[in-house]
Amino acid sequence: MTAGALYSISCLLDAADGQAARYFGQTSRFGAVLDMVTDRSTTSCLLVYLSLTFPRLTLLFQTLIALDLSSHYLQMYSSLILGAGSHKNVDPKKTSWLLRQYYTNNVVLFLVCAGNELFFIALYLLGTWHVENAKSSGALEKLGVGAGYPTVAAAGAGLGPTDGQGAGYYALVALTVVTFPVCALKQFLNVVQLVGASRNLARQDRLTNTPKVK
Repeated sequence: MTAGALYSISCLLDAADGQAARYFGQTSRFGAVLDMVTDRSTTSCLLVYLSLTFPRLTLLFQTLIALDLSSHYLQMYSSLILGAGSHKNVDPKKTSWLLRQYYTNNVVLFLVCAGNELFFIALYLLGTWHVENAKSSGALEKLGVGAGYPTVAAAGAGLGPTDGQGAGYYALVALTVVTFPVCALKQFLNVVQLVGASRNLARQDRLTNTPKVK
């Protein structure tokens, strides 16, 4: 719970740091890149833990890490190449309507990012709950799983929410279900971003490398 709370606070601060930088006139290209890098680092660390907690979904979480990193890197790089100060400063003529809404509407940006992170946080808390209960019941040892290795495989031993814990457990399940569509939308936006940034870079390469007619 402590790690989940600290991660949530980190996400909330991430939503405020950009506003504070603009308010105090302290925006910079370095700050924009640093903001993107720290966001990707924290989310990747959480997805790595989830891949250990839910080993059957490891390939999926690895794919999400690769998509998140590559799409944001290409978006940032193409933005800087085209002269924008941040990957959020998108060109309306070269960006899809959906991605433009995501980056130019602060409400949409906050809701999508918050819903995406809440989905991963809820999965983390559910996985942690199962692991801790499996450790206390000895189910991990019965299945031959090391106590220090986080996995919900022990959930197959018939573990479920105990008395007094059911409400919180099912609340996490409900949060996971509700935020899943938002997470799916965020991954779709990453794909759109990846394709759009790649096209912008290819277009820029073509303009740069096209020989001038004398």
